[in-house]
Amino acid sequence: MNSKDGIPPAGAFGQLDQMWFRLRSSEQNSSLTGGCSLRLQFLESHLLLIPVSGRGWITVDGKYGELRAGAAFVCLPGQLIEACLDSSGEPNIYILRFDVFSQQNPPVQPGRISSTEPPLPFSLEGETTMSSSVTYSKHCEAITASLGSTDPLQQLLAQSRFYELLFSLLSDARQLQPSDTDTIMERAKTYIEQHYREELSISLLAGEAGISVRHFIRLFKQKYGLSAIEYLTEYRIRQARSLMLPHTNYELKDIAAYVGYKDVPYFRRKFKQITGVAPATFMRNAKLKIVAYHGSLIGALLTLNIIPCAAPADHPWTEYYRRKYETDAVLPLAQDDAIRIQQLASLRPDYILGLEPSVSRRMLPQLQAIAPTFFVSKLQTDWRTQLHFIGECVGRAPEAAAWLNNYERKAKSIRAQLGQDSAMGKLLLARISGQSITLLSTRSLAEVFYDDLNFIPASVVDRRLSNQTITPEELWSSDADKLLFIVDEDAASQALWSAFRDRESLLPPDPAGFSRIEYLPPYPWTEYSSFTQELVLDSALALWRNQT
Repeated sequence: MNSKDGIPPAGAFGQLDQMWFRLRSSEQNSSLTGGCSLRLQFLESHLLLIPVSGRGWITVDGKYGELRAGAAFVCLPGQLIEACLDSSGEPNIYILRFDVFSQQNPPVQPGRISSTEPPLPFSLEGETTMSSSVTYSKHCEAITASLGSTDPLQQLLAQSRFYELLFSLLSDARQLQPSDTDTIMERAKTYIEQHYREELSISLLAGEAGISVRHFIRLFKQKYGLSAIEYLTEYRIRQARSLMLPHTNYELKDIAAYVGYKDVPYFRRKFKQITGVAPATFMRNAKLKIVAYHGSLIGALLTLNIIPCAAPADHPWTEYYRRKYETDAVLPLAQDDAIRIQQLASLRPDYILGLEPSVSRRMLPQLQAIAPTFFVSKLQTDWRTQLHFIGECVGRAPEAAAWLNNYERKAKSIRAQLGQDSAMGKLLLARISGQSITLLSTRSLAEVFYDDLNFIPASVVDRRLSNQTITPEELWSSDADKLLFIVDEDAASQALWSAFRDRESLLPPDPAGFSRIEYLPPYPWTEYSSFTQELVLDSALALWRNQT
């Protein structure tokens, strides 16, 4: 993420007169250090983070960003977030949770999609610059004090002051002028996402970007690997798929009209072109009840837009489905095998998916008696192979193939962008666990950076080894141009990471002024699935981009 992610496109404030806001809570939190107060969680409401002092990090749906004074973060309901402040100095941050509502609320006919579903998007998302940390600190201090009062008038005053805070935030965002190609293109892409239901043309989008049509066409394709109209089509189909999930009951013509298609046959053609299957097939498959018997398979199901009817109760993705799709239909599976069998027998699923090593021979016939059961074998260790296999098992092979084609297209586009700037160079990936440093040379991050994006491993990296350890001295004497760490949350790991970060100033500066060292929290980055691989891919351009 960069400091201009929050810049709204021209015209984004036109929807403000259709919204009203309700502040849920406001707290001053100076304890996001060591053990994170904002641990990995799924948001029920909008979240506004306003750092007053100190520095730290935040991940939003796996994308890494920097917390620092002068920049606020706006996070949306359903997003997966985690945040932490550096323990040095006097860190201080305000955390405000709020709801956004539409003022238009016409009666909803059964089976019809209301104009408020999905809700109107807030005008800002991600990082946005604040003109004065002192001014925003005073805003937040007054809001927090009034909201904490038992006097109803003071609580009303808190809501009024929150509107003043939003006004300041949106005003600052509107005054920012984009100065680089990345920001201009991101602005155009955001405009598409906020206005996808409308008639959009290349000339209109080029006007929003403030450049000529010919220049816009070239830059958009160069940045995202597909044309703006192709991106609009993909985004519309993505929204249509979310309206075809089991907890919805909309007719195809209503879905087509809602996402911007008046011609239903044309919508059908585009839907099949993007997903690999016809809308009717997708909707029929969406009603199948599929069990994720093992948590590591949930990422692949998420990629295929499948909500499992049951999943392990202790796996974070189980909560993700409930928040993201606003459904309580995911049955949390107990840890006890006997209880699980009873749960599944009552549920009567269509398919059960599991991992071969994790199910005992005694359990196998019991599961097969309930529903067709498929197991990912020890030989299917590659995430692409797993996704293909799962797609075949549950009748989603075309969707899996379409998703993989899109992943390869995206990787090609990012490779091209990395090759045009100074972000490339020899890379070292490592995980810090206690006092141990393990090089990440296979699977997960290594596959994305070394194989898909063609980063060159530092000479010390032996990609034939899966658990290669290294000493701090060997790490610092390596020829790595950039280092990316996965850092565990225990005190010893955090202490070693702090020592490494302090040494960055001793390294030769990056020619482009970017940072040399970055880090990510263990989860979800250490999970190996198609969903996580795409998160890594999407974050590649943002890493090391913070100016040193």
